[in-house]
Amino acid sequence: MESVILLIILVLLIMLGAPVGFTLILIPVVYILVTDAAPMILIPSQMFSAIDSVPLTAIPFFMLTGELMTSATITDRLVELSRRLIGRMRGSMAQANVLVSMFFAGMNGSVVADTATVGSLLVPAMKRAGYPSAFAAAITAVSSTIGGIIPPSIMMIVLANAGGISVGALFAGGIVPGIMIGGLLMAINHIIAKRNNFERSDEPFNLKAIAIVGYKSSFALLIPAVLVGSVVFGIAGVVEAGALTATIALVVGLFVYRTIKWDNCKGAFVRAFRNSAMVFIIIAASGPFSWLLTSLGAISDLEQWLLSYTYNPLVFALVLVLFIFLLGMVMDSAANIIVVGPVLVDVMVKAGYADVQAALVVVVGFLIGSVTPPVGVAFFTAGAIAKVRLEKVAVAMLPYLAALFALLFILIIVPGFTMYLPRALGFVN
Repeated sequence: MESVILLIILVLLIMLGAPVGFTLILIPVVYILVTDAAPMILIPSQMFSAIDSVPLTAIPFFMLTGELMTSATITDRLVELSRRLIGRMRGSMAQANVLVSMFFAGMNGSVVADTATVGSLLVPAMKRAGYPSAFAAAITAVSSTIGGIIPPSIMMIVLANAGGISVGALFAGGIVPGIMIGGLLMAINHIIAKRNNFERSDEPFNLKAIAIVGYKSSFALLIPAVLVGSVVFGIAGVVEAGALTATIALVVGLFVYRTIKWDNCKGAFVRAFRNSAMVFIIIAASGPFSWLLTSLGAISDLEQWLLSYTYNPLVFALVLVLFIFLLGMVMDSAANIIVVGPVLVDVMVKAGYADVQAALVVVVGFLIGSVTPPVGVAFFTAGAIAKVRLEKVAVAMLPYLAALFALLFILIIVPGFTMYLPRALGFVN
């Protein structure tokens, strides 16, 4: 009962707008003060243990890479390339929105960064082209989930660190689900665009034009190739790869495209490390909160409840998807992955799933939760950019969310989608 009350308090505080990191740390502190269940020194000790890991130091490099790309207007080139690849398809700007998110995902690894960067460029353009504001916000939000699934992924690094799983294996396993999500969103876009007679580009599909734009974007596309390739093929660790790609982004912006000045670098560094600090605060705060849930028996109760459905793989998959969906509605995705993610991975492993597949299901599921009303951070960000009422955005997102959670169910029952590349590359026997 105590654990249920504490979780309700956590959800209420988050829904009222309290910072996630502050809330996660406040609850165990108050509990210890009231019950004297442990010495207060346990709080900083658990916080330090939660962030005492070398792979986590890659997070600031990924954040910096994304900031440098934005400062260097590399994202503008990716938008142009995406429009050329789409051609005169109905709803071309909505389709380009998804493609840009897929390109951007390979350089940053953050859902929020994807939403803010792509949204600031494409949402105003979509509104000028006649798209409803709610639709523009909805597709921007849901496509941003790809930013945390196609590697590199900050949340994959966090979960891999918590569960002792290979980061390279998760990066390899995230490629196919990320592409599947992109294809699914584009298919839904096509149906909605034809039904509503949305715009289509005046520029036809032209290989020569694509080659020209592709050449101009080649240095930008070099960043995800180096980053993902070096980690997946074992050439470099995730930290070294992050540092290398941040350096490449800086050199490309300064000396190749010459769209970034030294004065801009300070702002990019400040924003990158400020955003990284926000992630690290949540990770550190999850240490005492996880200890509290474990000491109260909430973790073991959750495991036993979920394992009671393993008598039927389809029922277990359905219960797991519904559980992730409900948590995504009331809690921040980062908090879900950091606090609940390791528990769900452990449950799936005990149920007979590979740890890589389990971790990918958890990451994909909770990142979809990042756009699920009412607390999804990408949901709020896209709505703010489009300057539209959030309930209208929520309605516009319904077909996308239904399809994404159906895909999550498929990823659970068909392991080949997540395990093919890790097995092919030798991460899994």
